[in-house]
Amino acid sequence: MYIAIAIAIILSFIAAMTTPLPLNRDGLSSLLLLLLLPSLCLTGLTLTEARIWRSVAFENVFREAPVYNNGKGCSPSSTIHVAMTLDENYLRGTMAAVLSILQHSMCPENFEFHFLQTSSSSPRISSCISSTFPYLNFRVYRFDSNRVQGKISRSIRQALDQPLNYARIYLADLIMDSVKRVIYLDSDLVVVDDIAKLWRVDLEGKVLAAPEYCHANFTMYFTDRFWSDQRLARTFEGRRPCYFNTGVMVVDVEKWRHLGMTQRVEEWMAVQKQKRIYLLGSLPPFLLVLAGNIKAVDHRWNQHGLGGDNIEGKCRSLHPGPISLVHWSGKGKPWLRLDSRKPCIVDHLWAPYDLYRSENKHFLEE
Repeated sequence: MYIAIAIAIILSFIAAMTTPLPLNRDGLSSLLLLLLLPSLCLTGLTLTEARIWRSVAFENVFREAPVYNNGKGCSPSSTIHVAMTLDENYLRGTMAAVLSILQHSMCPENFEFHFLQTSSSSPRISSCISSTFPYLNFRVYRFDSNRVQGKISRSIRQALDQPLNYARIYLADLIMDSVKRVIYLDSDLVVVDDIAKLWRVDLEGKVLAAPEYCHANFTMYFTDRFWSDQRLARTFEGRRPCYFNTGVMVVDVEKWRHLGMTQRVEEWMAVQKQKRIYLLGSLPPFLLVLAGNIKAVDHRWNQHGLGGDNIEGKCRSLHPGPISLVHWSGKGKPWLRLDSRKPCIVDHLWAPYDLYRSENKHFLEE
């Protein structure tokens, strides 16, 4: 494998050196950029694989997705807004999620995607979206990580501590004012139904809709210090709080802004910095503000937890009942388990939506 890599590196260098660039300052800069810039898309690769591709390839590592057209009866004015993050470590999952949404929609041309990425992220990430879905209607918003500087508390899993994991809190501040409602989705899921059904849910005056899980042990999402503090424990008085997963939410953006929900969530993040009242990243402050006061939707819209727990990420089975969305929340991600050739049974539900070029993987395994 290393011989092949070395040959590819040499060939890339020779190609760059023989490119007819003028030797003025701009020409020299272009030559250096050609030699040093990483390929357009490296996400979904391990650190070693990413280094190899930075040296070898200057091409997209994702296949171009098929074109999906509207069926009969689709109104071009009926736009469905979907928001997701663009994370270098989850881009392979994002591609699969977008493909699954379009593939199962009756009106795929009616979607407008809103992608959030940190200010420090490479613009080449959004180039991956353009080259993989050249017909996709989307916008990219820069999330300033400084907004959560000093507000993030260490959780039980490092991935939960990344600033982009908190971007959903600021979605209403980032997205265009003309967007009144949005579906927020994590990147580790696939949709196997027409998501327009979720889009049309009646919020009944609530700021947010999501599947609720009232059978879950709600107390476990907060520390003993929280429950032993009488003032804090009264937070849920007058509510019947139930767990909900923030990876699938329908949000009334206008109402979120009007009620100052971002500030209310931030207030609990400040309490957490002082008293350590929870262990799970951006989820608990959502629960503190909204649990027991959301519009509950059918569980079929978030078959979550398929990534196992946040420590070991062991395999889990699907929950009983109908399925519209499959979600690998937890430590284990389907693309990593499939690549390691140790997949869980449920990971094969994700595989058909994987747009990662298999020849790249084969080259790296030679």
